[in-house]
Amino acid sequence: MITRPQNPPAATLMFSLKGSIIPAVWRKVLFTVVVSAAVASLHGTLFNFKFVLTATPFTLWGLTLAIFLGFRNTVAYQRYWEARTLWGELLIVARNLTRQTLALLPKASATSRRALALSLVGFAYLLKSQLRGEEPEAASLDRFGVGSVVRNKRNPASAQLGRLGRDYLDAARQAEAGELAQLNMDQQLSRLSYVLGGCERIKGTPIPYPYILLLHRTVYVYCFLLPFCLVDSIGWFTPLAVCILSYTFFGLDALGDQISDPFDTLPNDLPLNAMCRNLEIAVLELLDEPAPAPLEPVDGVLL
Repeated sequence: MITRPQNPPAATLMFSLKGSIIPAVWRKVLFTVVVSAAVASLHGTLFNFKFVLTATPFTLWGLTLAIFLGFRNTVAYQRYWEARTLWGELLIVARNLTRQTLALLPKASATSRRALALSLVGFAYLLKSQLRGEEPEAASLDRFGVGSVVRNKRNPASAQLGRLGRDYLDAARQAEAGELAQLNMDQQLSRLSYVLGGCERIKGTPIPYPYILLLHRTVYVYCFLLPFCLVDSIGWFTPLAVCILSYTFFGLDALGDQISDPFDTLPNDLPLNAMCRNLEIAVLELLDEPAPAPLEPVDGVLL
């Protein structure tokens, strides 16, 4: 996730590359500018044939393309925001379960209650690794009581959730907790299952490929034909105009691609590492144990 200062100066907003979509699209924009410069130098003539394109079709295409890009980016942002909501829910549930572990299981040993709370942190780290397609960090997960049996499952987060359910039920029975306490803890575990299922739905259901393919092709065709429309009216200003328009369309297209998978490690995706660390801090502080420092952005990017 890109971090930025509050109320940055206008020069920073205009010329900063950090946090911009430019690194992802500059090659495409440069190519369209080169094509536009070639068209301007040839005055729209190719193989002794003068290409004459009026502004009318480009106005219609541009309007339609803007609507399609806006719709796709709205869908992509909805996926991004739903993922952020689910991870916010995960933090809330971890706090609730840790608090309930300490308050509703007074007869359980301190070691048992600590192990239950740390297992919640292990669940978050397992889910993060699973969503990003990474190998779980064995050394880190061992600290939270997540053994190799769980890590080697096809769906380790689901396996950890099942283990959490069994461990909480056993601890509640051994601590002679009432049925109401058991019900409250089971409801929180059910919310974890909802979080897991929601993240799996987002990860496993991308935006339909034909829709993405249609947008990509339309953007390319529009930007490559645009110089033939502008060269007779604005001449050598054509590359500048095409540069601005292609940056806008290619940028919106690339931004939609990035945030449509919010669990990736691109600069505009969710900072799952930082979220897991914040959850770890919250649980350890509820246990009155030393907590690590929050993760800091590296070059303006929080992972």
